[in-house]
Amino acid sequence: MKITIIGTGYVGLTTAVVLAYLNHDVAAVDKDNTKLSLLQDGKSPIHEPGIQSLLDELGHTIRFTPNVAEVVPDAELIMIAVGTPPKKDGEADTRHVEEAAREVAEVCRPDKHYTLVIKSTVPIGTNRNVAEVVENVFSERNMRGNISIASNPEFLQEGLALQGAFYPDRIVVGANSNNALDDLRHLYQPILEQTFDPPTSLPRPAAYHLPPMMTTDPNSAEMIKYAANTFLALKISFINEIAGLCEDVGADVTEVARGIGLDSRIGHRFLRAGLGWGGSCYPKDTAALLNVAAQSGYEMPITEAARTVNFEQRKRIVEKLRTVLKTLNGKTIGILGLAFKPNTDDIREAPSLDIIRQLVADGANVRAHDPIAMPNAQQTMSDIPVDFTEDVYSLAHNADALVLVTEWEFYHRLELRKLAKQMKTPILIDGRNVFSPQEAMAAGFHYLCVGR
Repeated sequence: MKITIIGTGYVGLTTAVVLAYLNHDVAAVDKDNTKLSLLQDGKSPIHEPGIQSLLDELGHTIRFTPNVAEVVPDAELIMIAVGTPPKKDGEADTRHVEEAAREVAEVCRPDKHYTLVIKSTVPIGTNRNVAEVVENVFSERNMRGNISIASNPEFLQEGLALQGAFYPDRIVVGANSNNALDDLRHLYQPILEQTFDPPTSLPRPAAYHLPPMMTTDPNSAEMIKYAANTFLALKISFINEIAGLCEDVGADVTEVARGIGLDSRIGHRFLRAGLGWGGSCYPKDTAALLNVAAQSGYEMPITEAARTVNFEQRKRIVEKLRTVLKTLNGKTIGILGLAFKPNTDDIREAPSLDIIRQLVADGANVRAHDPIAMPNAQQTMSDIPVDFTEDVYSLAHNADALVLVTEWEFYHRLELRKLAKQMKTPILIDGRNVFSPQEAMAAGFHYLCVGR
């Protein structure tokens, strides 16, 4: 199929390279000149495992352009994958989605059928709003257009985006048009039937079962995306709340999580206590869902509590430091990890940002390290006095404490004894329960963690 994808962020770029790999004819549109220049040179603007190697293989087959009019008229299916950043009240801003829909409608040919797919995460009712935008443009053009509109939310995980795109749990489509359903079923047929040869670096999981394509109405499809992310956020906040109680009563949250995770009704995933969730999805989507509820006069206390627990986790880590150091003023604290999760350079809503701001406000001198995300962090925190350090052992030199914030595999391999010997006072706050307490203490650390 001839596909045009509008937006080459995390979702748009992943979708573009996967569909190109499946032999669809793909064009991608973006108006960010810096990003576009990188893509046209075959370079990925985001750090996502496997994306660059697929671009090296397929980049010459994907057309990257800033101009919708160049690639939409001849397309069969157009995907909108632009950002929906939060407004001050938490509501998702859909202006870019509606602008993309307007630009598409302005260049559609009157003699051709198109399927317009909303891939962006959007509030319930956006599909209907986009349909109105398209109809208004057609009216202005005095033409009777032929566009079917569908909602096709993504469920990708940063750091595992290609895995989720090639081998999804399910594909959800919300549409009132059989044409749209047929087009999307055809688009995803190689994935639904797993008839493609897997990329060399991403073999098909041994126990993988064919994914279902769930079809529903647009409002339900939009709600499924918000409900899925909110449930996962709830699960993380739940185990973090349990972790706090474990510390008070002398239980080990890792054992508790293992015990309840063996219950098939609960499962073990997303039950890892730590500093909570960040990134572009859970903070934004839980806030957007609460905003939708507020507009309907509906209360969602469980979702509100999950957000409260999550952001309190960051304060609790700083409190641990205050307790053990007595004061943070003038102390040197090393931060290990800036990205909101490993295998990404994304620092949006990252716990590290709040922790660093709290430490600086308390008069601490902060050093920070991350294997990938330091350039983004330096740009975001340009107004905050942070010493970004390339070498972890240099970061530890004469430091009063270290805080592990992101569980990069790189940190798992650190020589703890060598690290402790560099420090003024060997205090390690393990915000992700990466290390064995016995191993850390044997290396000479005063070791504190979460829920153990």
